[in-house]
Amino acid sequence: MTESTVEIHLASVADLPEVRAVRLRALQEAPYAFASTYERESAFGAADWVERLTSGSATFLARVGETTVGICTGLPPRDAIVELVAMWVDPAVRGSGVAAELVHAVSAWAADQGADRVHLWVAGANERAKRFYERLDFVLTGERQPLPSDPGVQEFGMVRLISPE
Repeated sequence: MTESTVEIHLASVADLPEVRAVRLRALQEAPYAFASTYERESAFGAADWVERLTSGSATFLARVGETTVGICTGLPPRDAIVELVAMWVDPAVRGSGVAAELVHAVSAWAADQGADRVHLWVAGANERAKRFYERLDFVLTGERQPLPSDPGVQEFGMVRLISPE
C-alpha cells in the first residue's frame, strides 16, 4: 500500500456493506483478538448490521485512498466509561498511525458523549496490541476474563482517562 493520508469516517447505515466487509476481514485475519468469530458474524442478516450502526454506538472506518484499512467502535457510555471494541487495522498499514487515529476518534466521540474514560479488553496473547495501547496511555486495570470466542485465552482490561481539550 502506498503512503497516503488516512481519513477517519464515522460510519452510517449507508456504509453498511463496507462495515460488514471490513469487520469480516478482521475476524478472518485476527481471530485470536476478538470476542466474536467469523462464522458467527458472517451469518448476520442486514438487520443485525443495521442494529450495530443505529444502537447509539459509534463505528469509525479508516480509509487510505479508496481502501478501508481499519475499523473501531465505541459503545454508548455507562458510568462515564465508553467501551472501545472491534479494533482492527489491516496488516499492510500496521505501525503507520492508523490505529492511533481510530482510538483518538473513539476518544473524541466518548468525550462528546460525556464520558471521562475509555475502557477496552485486550487478549493476553496479543502483546503487540497491549504495547500499542500502553503507548496511548492505557493502563491495565487488573480485570481479567476468558475471551468469549476462546475461553482458553485470557483477556485483560485496560483504561485511559480522556484528557479535556
